[in-house]
Amino acid sequence: MKRTSLKMIAAGLVLTMSLTACSSSGKNAGSSDYPSKPIIVTAPSGAGGGWDKTARSLTKVLTETKLIEQTMTVENKPGGGGTVFLGEYVAKDNDDPYKLFVSSPPILINNLKKEGNSPYGYKDVTPLAQLTKDFGAIAVPADSKYDTLESLVQAIKDDPSSVTLAGGSAPGSMDHLISVLPAFKSGVDPKTVKYLSYDGGGEAIAALLGKNADAIGTDVSSLGSYLKAGKIKILAVTSSERLGGDFKDIPTLKEFGLDTEFTIWRGVFGPKDLTEDQLAFWDKTLSELSKSEAWQEELKANDWVSEYRNAADFKTFLEEQEKDVQELLTALGMQK
Repeated sequence: MKRTSLKMIAAGLVLTMSLTACSSSGKNAGSSDYPSKPIIVTAPSGAGGGWDKTARSLTKVLTETKLIEQTMTVENKPGGGGTVFLGEYVAKDNDDPYKLFVSSPPILINNLKKEGNSPYGYKDVTPLAQLTKDFGAIAVPADSKYDTLESLVQAIKDDPSSVTLAGGSAPGSMDHLISVLPAFKSGVDPKTVKYLSYDGGGEAIAALLGKNADAIGTDVSSLGSYLKAGKIKILAVTSSERLGGDFKDIPTLKEFGLDTEFTIWRGVFGPKDLTEDQLAFWDKTLSELSKSEAWQEELKANDWVSEYRNAADFKTFLEEQEKDVQELLTALGMQK
């Protein structure tokens, strides 16, 4: 009888251990040993763009500083300005803590605009941290007749069809909003502003330099090399105060009496179903990343400005910027 009881107890222990092992092998297992396997960070774009550079800088520094000891890889998944990737991510990977992605204002814009929109936005995933901030800029060719933002906006006021603005993304997207922002804040109906969309910032700048556009609206960090080469003039930036370095002499929109700004933040996101322990891990790790010397070097190399927000602060910031994006899309008649 004793021997039988011991066998039953042993069998029960084996069964209990088996069940425990099974329950901890799922995607969203307990986080005491998290992360315990390779991590994938997705850039929802092709190689070379802002998302791609952010993802690669992030994984590079996390690995080099040994803040993450597991292997980290970057995947590129272009399509629809991030809408294709986000749809797949929410459907397939929203319980996988080993799959993260980077994004920026398009995660708001694509969810709010009417045409080509995404049914998903930042509320369907977990904002982990804002890492950097960039700003919009309005630029013209070096030999343009427009020497100031005021002269460009006045030309648009006089005859909107006579001025062509270009951007590296679709109507209703980030470059479009940056392009029309000065005119909109100057009392011009943004729907009348002539905007040409190109497939990426490189093509938009080529159009500008090829005299197929009068001005371009895009992120200021992508314009540094053209400014230093003397190929363009930057008329204004959308920051709250003047930037430093090569951009120190460029006025802000506020200096032209336009009480507005537009921050192009870049951040990292995770799945909706992260556990509290996993979220705490990323809060601690990404905070340490933002303070590291290696990360400061990456910022400088890419003309990025550091602006770290933890998960809670980042979510609050997104709620605020969502209102600004909604206002512009509504003025353009592009809200859903």
